[in-house]
Amino acid sequence: MIKLLLAEDQGMMRGALALLLGLEEDMEIVAQVGDGDEILPKALETEPDVALLDIELPGRSGLDAAADLRARMPGCRVLILTTFGRPGYLRRAMEAGASGFLVKDGPVEDLAAAIRRVLAGERVIDPALAAAALGAGPNPLTRRERDVLAAAVDGATVADIAAKVHLSPATVRNYLSAAIGKTHTRNRMEAVRAARQNGWL
Repeated sequence: MIKLLLAEDQGMMRGALALLLGLEEDMEIVAQVGDGDEILPKALETEPDVALLDIELPGRSGLDAAADLRARMPGCRVLILTTFGRPGYLRRAMEAGASGFLVKDGPVEDLAAAIRRVLAGERVIDPALAAAALGAGPNPLTRRERDVLAAAVDGATVADIAAKVHLSPATVRNYLSAAIGKTHTRNRMEAVRAARQNGWL
């Protein structure tokens, strides 16, 4: 039996996926979580063969959890399953050690096949997304620029951002200015929007 961990914050979607995958003769759902902070502890407890992770979760993102699993449980394959087919997300998922990346609008048969393929050591990537990622190029933002933009998401002031990321206000302004330039936008909120649309945050 292929043991699966399912991380999805929408209860109805999580239940539907669990039900459908549970109908596969060779698959068993050993854990279901709705919060990114629960993924690693639950995986260590249940030892799944494959972890199906949404990206946008409360707590740690699916991308952060994928990196956690690679470090602590290298034998567990990670398959990212998301609504948001953004090229930057695909690139970050691969960097985090994910074995596959699929968008949620595909048939469940394709998902079951993808689970078997990643367990066999293959990489499985949504073809349209792979083509878009190749055309999009790498993320131009540095880690610190991403941190500062992420802290600016809710319209925070420079002082708020500085306190959150433990930098001086002047340094925060410099990072914001650099991020605005690299995203070819006019202000920090446009930069945040552009970075999110590209999957860079």
